[in-house]
Amino acid sequence: MSQVYGAFGSLYLERQGSLKDLGAREFAQGEVTADEDGTPVTYTVEPGDVQAVIAERLCAYPTLDSMNHLRVIQPGQVLWLTPDPDSPWVPYFNPDDAPEGFQQIPYQQAIESAGKAVDAGDVNTVRAIWNDTLKGMFLDQETIVAVQNVVDSGDLDALRQLFS
Repeated sequence: MSQVYGAFGSLYLERQGSLKDLGAREFAQGEVTADEDGTPVTYTVEPGDVQAVIAERLCAYPTLDSMNHLRVIQPGQVLWLTPDPDSPWVPYFNPDDAPEGFQQIPYQQAIESAGKAVDAGDVNTVRAIWNDTLKGMFLDQETIVAVQNVVDSGDLDALRQLFS
């Protein structure tokens, strides 16, 4: 793994090698969608799926959770597998990497709520969560403007990358 910074200074972990679907298996039975080259793009969680086994199935370990703002997966949840480094990134802080004094729990709850709203296709709720809660937690004006543009666009794929 190496670290890569996207257009907005967002840190991404770059995999060495490509994502590929090694096939359904116990604890990773979900549906995979792929792009025109056959590279996995999304994964839909099935009951009984386990995050580590999904990551193993897709050759995405250990970055699956950081790409998807999650700690717990739920059946029906769509995992985003190919983040666009030219899009803004909303980090999902672990307790050890949140800035000192950061309101981590309200932030994580807002990210998770926005992710659920995106998965449900509820753009108005995503906008409300961003404008009423999350926006005020960011200090970098360039990131605020970039995320605001995506939120205002209502593009579900772009919103999924930000919050799901």
